[in-house]
Amino acid sequence: MKRLGRNTALRPVRVILGWTLLMAISLAAAFGAFGEGLFDRLSTGQPTIPGSESQLALERLDEADDSPDAVDLVITGIDLEDPAQVMGLMTGFGEIRDEIANLDGVDAVLDPFLSPQGPMDPAMQAFLSTDADGFVVRVEMAEEYTADERIAVEQRLREVPADLGIDGAEGVVSSEALLTASVLDQVQKDLLKGEAITVPISFIVMIVVFGGFLAASMPVIGAVAAIATAMAVVWAATWAVDIDSYIINVLTIIGLALSIDYGLLVVSRYREELHKEVRLHRPRRGRGRNDPAIVNAMEATIATAGKTVLFSALTIAISVGGLLVMKAPLIRAVAVAGSAVVVLAVFSAITLVPAVLSLAGRRMARPSVITRMPLLGGFIRAVGDVSKEEGFFSRLARWVHRFPWVVMLACFAILIAMASPIMNTNLRSNPMDYIPKASDQSEFLDTVNQKFPMLQIPDVYIVTNSTLEEAETWAAQLANHDLVDRVNPVTAIHDGEFVISMMLKVDSQQPEALDFVLETRDHDPGFENWVGGSGTQMKDFTQALIDGAPWFALLVTLAVLMLLFLLTGSVIVPLKALVVNVLSLAASIGVTILVFQEGHFENLLNFQSTGGIEVIVLVFALAFGFGLAMDYEVFLISRVKEYWDLYGDNDLAVERGLQKSGRIITSAAAIMMLLFVGLILGDLIVIKEVGFALALTVFVDATIVRMLLVPATMTVLGKWNWWAPRPLKSLHRRFGISES
Repeated sequence: MKRLGRNTALRPVRVILGWTLLMAISLAAAFGAFGEGLFDRLSTGQPTIPGSESQLALERLDEADDSPDAVDLVITGIDLEDPAQVMGLMTGFGEIRDEIANLDGVDAVLDPFLSPQGPMDPAMQAFLSTDADGFVVRVEMAEEYTADERIAVEQRLREVPADLGIDGAEGVVSSEALLTASVLDQVQKDLLKGEAITVPISFIVMIVVFGGFLAASMPVIGAVAAIATAMAVVWAATWAVDIDSYIINVLTIIGLALSIDYGLLVVSRYREELHKEVRLHRPRRGRGRNDPAIVNAMEATIATAGKTVLFSALTIAISVGGLLVMKAPLIRAVAVAGSAVVVLAVFSAITLVPAVLSLAGRRMARPSVITRMPLLGGFIRAVGDVSKEEGFFSRLARWVHRFPWVVMLACFAILIAMASPIMNTNLRSNPMDYIPKASDQSEFLDTVNQKFPMLQIPDVYIVTNSTLEEAETWAAQLANHDLVDRVNPVTAIHDGEFVISMMLKVDSQQPEALDFVLETRDHDPGFENWVGGSGTQMKDFTQALIDGAPWFALLVTLAVLMLLFLLTGSVIVPLKALVVNVLSLAASIGVTILVFQEGHFENLLNFQSTGGIEVIVLVFALAFGFGLAMDYEVFLISRVKEYWDLYGDNDLAVERGLQKSGRIITSAAAIMMLLFVGLILGDLIVIKEVGFALALTVFVDATIVRMLLVPATMTVLGKWNWWAPRPLKSLHRRFGISES
């Protein structure tokens, strides 16, 4: 790390040019220079588990489904009980139908007026609204068609309501492509909306924290580089696995937050070291990259703060990468993309940011003009970049030393109370929840659900390997269940294979509906069957997470214990860190469940509760939340250990360590929270939930945990904080990592 710091200071232009080239290639790939761009390759859909019963049922349906892609138009605001209107549609709709059928890429057009019997034809009942105020036109596309041809069909269908000449007639067009596009468009809007508001505010905070524009710009440069290259990594990953659209928003903000986090630590330590070196090298000897003050300061910075951020990033990467043990392809995609974001964030922080700092020269040691401004200057000096060994945080630590047991027990009580809602968690995973409520696609789905029950996507379907009579007998039995609203007619998909589909009286992902799914699966009708549907897929997805959780926990626990031991030489500090971080994370998740599942603060946060929490939110919160908690743990403990090694006084080490790292932790947390608030400002519920969970995790960890609970526990443990068996002490002396 010392060599890396020295070489970066001596050759900054090479490093910057290398990063510039890498960013250019990355952005070109992400925005479509080599084929489809990143946003073109994102997907939206139900998380699946290969080999699960719900996936097997879905595969059997897909194999038998030879129906073409379709574009639907739902028309409302007419009166099908008016003979005059019906007659007019019977005679006039044929011309509209023929015009649509003659469009390129169209195979057939279906509507209630196609049959000579018109709406009276039983075969057309599915296309008629239950209250006779509308109908559906379905355009079946050819086996091969282009996107432009589909768009032309969609545009022509939007003109149909006006062509009818009926006052009040309205229409909404939908297709699989439009449903997907509505989510992807919202993803991009949420990303721009959140960052447009929170990034400028975060930068203003950074200017105050860093004491000037120049210093505040350094982490931003690293963040831009990390995000640009991470987008290319995610783009490359889409060629191997499906990556859901909302993941981009989360990873972008996390990449930005971590880059600023790491950049803050590196820049702060560099300015601290540069002040020391400037005092030693007056007058200035050498110019630019040959200035010994700059070279020595950078060498010391990367050997200390650089090592800390590298160590911290490694713990986060392991936490996120541990998701690879899960069977779910979606979770593995998060693991790959998330680990890449973390690695690139720290790589830019220890190479690109130091290179730019080196070019800035001794200006980084000079106070900014704004530090001389009234009021603002005083505040900036109070939270200034170069902390003294005595200040607010050291005084806070001494206060905790006076009442360690009271502080510790109070913190534990607060965190446990916050975590208690976890006991009543209802998990969800329904792609329909992602459709923006303000979009026309949401309007289409609502209209179909309310007025066209035969066109609804069934809540539960069962593929049976049976005779038709056996399938119909079971269907009749299922129709008598209290939760079943309607069982559709049994349909054949293969020789000896039939489908029983049904709608439930409750949301398919509510606990009682999932109990019904399990009950149906456990029932033995005397023949082979596979139960599928939205609720069953969520149940299988959740079960896969539960099955993989012990391995994930074991991997992360062993890695964290080993890494923190190498950093501290203690077995107590790593164990304490695991317990405290898990409790802190549970508290944040508990409050997130309380807010979004129970619907608290719906108006304030602009959301409508679905009665549960998205299961992917727990994955993000567990992996990234635990990693971020370990991030601050490393920041704090590395400085405490530095003073423990120097003085051998535990309380003094905690005071000095908290004073040196407290400003970094609270400043980084404030900036990171602002960035996560950008996710909360979005409209997609899953992104909003992730942003809230991560923002709360950072807040709880940077305040209750790092400022109070950790100093209290370290005070209670005293010198035992640094205890390890003699063989492990010998191991640490040989392989351990120190801040100095």
